[in-house]
Amino acid sequence: MTILLAEDNPITREALAAVIQDEGYRTLLAADGREALELWRVHRPQLLCLDIMMPGMDGFEVCRRVRAIDARVPILFLSAKSEESDVVVGLGLGADDFIRKPFTALEVVARVRAALRRAGPAEEGEIIFAMADLLVRPAALAAERDGASISLTPREVAMLALLHRHPGLPVSRDRFLDECWGVEYFPDSRTLDQHILMLRKKIEADPVRPRIIETVRGVGYRFRP
Repeated sequence: MTILLAEDNPITREALAAVIQDEGYRTLLAADGREALELWRVHRPQLLCLDIMMPGMDGFEVCRRVRAIDARVPILFLSAKSEESDVVVGLGLGADDFIRKPFTALEVVARVRAALRRAGPAEEGEIIFAMADLLVRPAALAAERDGASISLTPREVAMLALLHRHPGLPVSRDRFLDECWGVEYFPDSRTLDQHILMLRKKIEADPVRPRIIETVRGVGYRFRP
């Protein structure tokens, strides 16, 4: 299992590599975006950890180019940028997670493990399910509406599947975070809200008046069949 770490700070880069290697993963190290993209093209690692502010090519552009070819590989952003707009941009480009600095190495390892589990190979005979006028294809990381395909991340598929399993019932924020992020995660409610916002923009015919992901104030979200 190979993980690409793209970080222009050599101290941070080497420290993260040491921790991840101790967990049994092989690492590819890049000091800038162009080097990261070339390493990904040659070696096709199973996960990418990208710093945003890198010389030559930033992490957003690396993510954009990778996602144009591979919709499934997990991508985690490691960044000191904390503005909500940066999080929205990253998620909109198809990133699976956004880890703000300063962070602990153990937190990164936990998130890497969870992202790799979510992106694991789909089982044969996986069920395709419908939500209103949307057809969700989990194995393909995609949904369809009126013949048009919509790309989804592994986490977005997990969120839709969770709602689909409980039709008409509110799903709490804690349950979303436990089942779609993992028990070793420590995200806050704003993280969930940002993911819901981006997912609605993808799948709702009218994101302002959502039919698939309905807000249940004070509780969480619901899919009303």
